[in-house]
Formats: sequence, structure tokens, C-alpha cells
Amino acid sequence: MTIQDVADHLQVGWDTIKEIQAKNLLRRFSKPKLHKLKQIAIDEINVGKGHHYLTIVLNLLTGAVVFVGDGKGVKSLEIFFKRLRRAHAKIEAVATDMSQAYIRAVRDNLSKAVHVFDHFHGIKLFNDKLSAFRRQLYHEASSDHERLILKGTRWLLLKNPENLDEDRNELDRLRQALLLNQPLAIAYYLKEDLRQIWSQPDKRTARRVLLDWLARARASGIPMLEKFADTLEEHQEGVLNYYDFPISTGPLEGTNNKIQLMKRQAYGFRDYEFFKLKILGLHETKRALVG
Repeated sequence: MTIQDVADHLQVGWDTIKEIQAKNLLRRFSKPKLHKLKQIAIDEINVGKGHHYLTIVLNLLTGAVVFVGDGKGVKSLEIFFKRLRRAHAKIEAVATDMSQAYIRAVRDNLSKAVHVFDHFHGIKLFNDKLSAFRRQLYHEASSDHERLILKGTRWLLLKNPENLDEDRNELDRLRQALLLNQPLAIAYYLKEDLRQIWSQPDKRTARRVLLDWLARARASGIPMLEKFADTLEEHQEGVLNYYDFPISTGPLEGTNNKIQLMKRQAYGFRDYEFFKLKILGLHETKRALVG
């Protein structure tokens, strides 16, 4: 129930119910135990107009949020890292995206942890490049016929082949676009092969698959693929660390959905400290398991 619903039900003021809940959340969740933390995921979420961000740290073994920081980047995590040092936590692995801010934060504060780059983020990054490449090819098309075939194929390119809708003729439309434009076909099939990097039996095999992918991307002569290959090569150790710790920031997506739902139910939050307490209390995990 929302605070207003509880207040109406009990016939007391909204502020009274909020204060009761805030005190309860503060007592139960404001100081999560961190000394047993082993595997964590870190990501930022947009929670308000004007790009208001919060950085979330999730305990991947329990699903509990253990820290909510204001803003994003290294500065938003300073308090968390101080608490970790005081708790003498021994973090084994951290999942983040490939941003330089997170790379620097983990390197400077969790140097003994295995840093795993989220594979969903890697695939999304390539999909964004592929969408931009299709748009470029559309504008460079030499005929109306070519533009007509390329138009509306963005989502077909991004879908997994098994999800294409035959009833809507999506597979045939995609085939037409790929037959028409060889560079687009090369980029598309490399997109499909990119997923194979994370589905190998072991790290050694995955490294061979990754190096083969890099070689094919560079041999294509397509600038977009060459640049992405440089990015992937630069981050290859973090990508392959998935085979040491098969973790990702994926569980944070579920938490983000719950946060957005909570925000909509409350019609927004004016008190961000209370909002952060609500996020910490999203998972009714026993305090003994929070760390």
C-alpha cells in the first residue's frame, strides 16, 4: 500500500505514516552488514527529471541492495568503499559495465577483486552501433528501392533470429535487406557471433572465439566494426573474466524495475533520503543475510 492509502485507512496524517516508515527503514536497513560481501554488481539508474541518477550496489548472492549513492561515477561510490574498508570485506568479484569510471573505481578500491564486464552491456553497445550503421547506410543509399528495403529494419536487425515473427514476414524482410547490402550483412552476422563469446565451455576456448571475432571485424574494412573491435580488445580480460565468475549486472535490472514501479506508485519522491531507504528495503532479506 502507498503511504496515502495507509494514512486514509488508519485516519491519520500522511506525515505521521511516513515518519513511522522512515524510522523503521532506518533501523532495519540504513547500515547493512558488509563484512560478508563476496560478489557485487554496480550500476546507475535514472530516477528523475533532469538526469537525476542514483548508483546502486547489489549483493549478487542475496539480491539485497547494500548501498545507494547520489549521482553516478566514482564520486558516488566513495562512501561505499570507505564502509567496505571499515568492514574488512573481501570482495571476490564485481560486475559493472565497461565505463572508465567503474574501471577506475574498481582498480583503485577493489584491486584484488575479479572485475567482470557485463555481457548484456557489451551486446547492447554493439546493437547501438549497428543501429547507427543501418541509419548511415539508409542515408547513403543510391536508390529509393534500397532505402525502402532498409527502412524499418532496425528492430529486425536487433532481434535474435529465433524471435523473428514469420506471420509478419520479418525473416524475409531481413533477408532482403542483408542480400541488398553486404556491409550490413557482415555487421549483422558478426552481431550474432558476438553472443558466442559468452557461451563457450571454458575461458581458453572463449579467448580463441573472441580473437577470431576481432580478426573478422578488422578484416571487414568497415570502420564501425574496426572501432568496436578496438574497444572489445581493450576490455577483453574483463569480458573473459565471466568464465571465472559468471556474474552480470542483470539482477540490477529487476531491482531497477521495482524502483521505477515504487516511484510511480508514490507519484515521485520529494525526499530522496527517504527514497534511498525505500530502495534499501526493497528486498525483505533477513539482516543476517544482507552481507
